[in-house]
Amino acid sequence: QSLNIYSSYYMHPSESPTTTLVSPQLDPKNYSSWSKSMLITLTAKNKVKFVNGSISKLAATRALFSAWKICNNMVVSWLVHSVSTSIRQIILWMDNAVDIW
Repeated sequence: QSLNIYSSYYMHPSESPTTTLVSPQLDPKNYSSWSKSMLITLTAKNKVKFVNGSISKLAATRALFSAWKICNNMVVSWLVHSVSTSIRQIILWMDNAVDIW
């Protein structure tokens, strides 16, 4: 099944999970500017709903579960790669983007 490119579940093939979305990375002193930059970027990528709670985890039996898992994991990876090493060690074990946010 093909997803509409305007769907939050659509993932462009060129997206990379190892991309650092914003600079500088989050550290204990720059949350306000970092979060603003991340929200702008995630909105531009149509993935902000994965961190603001508008899209919650779907049951594994739902038709869009695979798409949800792919997008959620991509956002988790972007978050992991956009924070300092000390923060990364804490959030690396979290599975849901909204929980990390």
